[in-house]
Amino acid sequence: MATVIEFDTPRLALRRWRQRDRAPFAAMGADPEVMRHFPALLTPAQSDAAIDRWNAQLAERGWSNWAVERRDTSEFIGYVGLTMPRWTLPCTPCVEVGWRLRREAWGQGFATEAATTCLRVGFEQLGLGEIHSFTAVVNRPSIAVMERIGLRNLQADFEHPAMPEGHALRRHVIYRVTREEWMAGRGQPSV
Repeated sequence: MATVIEFDTPRLALRRWRQRDRAPFAAMGADPEVMRHFPALLTPAQSDAAIDRWNAQLAERGWSNWAVERRDTSEFIGYVGLTMPRWTLPCTPCVEVGWRLRREAWGQGFATEAATTCLRVGFEQLGLGEIHSFTAVVNRPSIAVMERIGLRNLQADFEHPAMPEGHALRRHVIYRVTREEWMAGRGQPSV
């Protein structure tokens, strides 16, 4: 068992998942707008399984996808974190920074704020050499976050193996930032 890393940003708390996060996270997974860049809506059981998997990873290695809440209201707004992709991709094995927020939390800089701090944890606390992120080529909002937090497009688009042939979300982009780039200041957000 590892010591679970939990941390605050100026406006957010990134922490272990709690029982009270299950219902709002399931609601996110059932929201077609939140899930428009994912292959399908999630059932409550699938959402619970994801929370259980991430809590197990937090207990095992100290990091994973953290539950995110606003510090001013204690409201759960989604997740941001560092994970190892479960699929074989052109960049695997790797650590990915990723996020999914409730619709009400969009457009306020929360993903950028939390993901920037996740990169700092990855490089400064965990000693990672590089961190990737990937998404469907049509997911402009997430690509914009990747660019704001200092990741660069590797120009190595790929077909995601979890998506069926011909699916609109199958084509993905890969972004990456190295520890050296981060330390040189490329990883600072350009908000």
